[in-house]
Amino acid sequence: MSKSRKELTDQLSFDHKVIEGARATRRYFSKFERIIGHMGDVAALSYKEKALSPLEARIILQYLQGLAQTFTALSYKFLMANRVGDHSAKLLSIDKTDSGFPVFQEILQMAADALQADDHLLTLPTQGRLKKDMISHILTEQTHPTKLQYALSQRIYYEKLAGANLFLSQNHPQAQWEGSIKKKKKKNYLIHWAVYDSPTNVPTIYLMDVEDVGKKALPLDERRWPRVQSHLLSQSMSTLKLLTIARGFDSDFDELHPKTLRRVHLGPMYSHAFTQQHGPLRDVLAEASGQPGLDWALAWTVETLVSERTKTEKTGFFSTAERQVYKVDESSLGDHDGATDIRRALILPHRAYQVLREKDPPSLKRTRKYVVGTDSKILSYM
Repeated sequence: MSKSRKELTDQLSFDHKVIEGARATRRYFSKFERIIGHMGDVAALSYKEKALSPLEARIILQYLQGLAQTFTALSYKFLMANRVGDHSAKLLSIDKTDSGFPVFQEILQMAADALQADDHLLTLPTQGRLKKDMISHILTEQTHPTKLQYALSQRIYYEKLAGANLFLSQNHPQAQWEGSIKKKKKKNYLIHWAVYDSPTNVPTIYLMDVEDVGKKALPLDERRWPRVQSHLLSQSMSTLKLLTIARGFDSDFDELHPKTLRRVHLGPMYSHAFTQQHGPLRDVLAEASGQPGLDWALAWTVETLVSERTKTEKTGFFSTAERQVYKVDESSLGDHDGATDIRRALILPHRAYQVLREKDPPSLKRTRKYVVGTDSKILSYM
């Protein structure tokens, strides 16, 4: 047992990196603040390129806003943590090999903190009180008010948790009505949800177009909707193919027919300063690292599964149900990964793109590049 625990510790130390120093912490969160803003531009471009519907693009933007709020809150939590000096303040851990994002445990802890944010705000002095105490400390003690600075950062952290729409470890399914066909008594919903995927430490968004033939509106159906939410969250793992998720849902809910299932991976984030990358990106980012803030790239992957036809299946002695037949080459699932289409893209600064063009690695030729120009405008290249 002790050997297994040691192996786990060694693995965590290999995969995880602790961000030490206020300067490094500020650089890390500042980098992500810019990147998340660029993700919103990419979502808008994806709509223009007809890779996403207008509704899908709007929903993704909502999740990106939540992700931005999450990173803003975490930035205050860890801003002064390294300066406390007595190890009472935990430092930020990120996944340095597979994602570049904070590890899953940090998001879980943030969710737990959010539940108790109001209690903390009742006991912590106000921002105004803390700032007055800091001025008094500087004038009387003539030293940096480190502990008061830390208290202020925690006060702001809990304020952000109490008042923000956050991207959590699980963002429960919601159903957006898209219309209905009265003659056929069918209603269409776009069900969307998101998770902070624990195996990969990457934020992941799910979008499912569903045809509902039930009598009661799905979000108001106390018998079906809680089961639907529970089912979808339990299947929200990057290790599961979209084909597996869709077929399982189609089989479990006779009145709900998933016509399209989409999964959007918002990462990994690669950075010469913070992560250990392998393959062609390692040399690209190393060469681009000479200019501050230009040594990063973020993967943006959209998997799509589409139903091409339906079939009727017996579900009992006297009952049948419609089942979906999805468009996927099942003879080569390893290549298609259980999806109809997979679109891979990289978001990267212009300097990193210039280096990438010069090196022209074969493995990235079919990856779309969303390039951030010097004016922050996004350009799309294949």
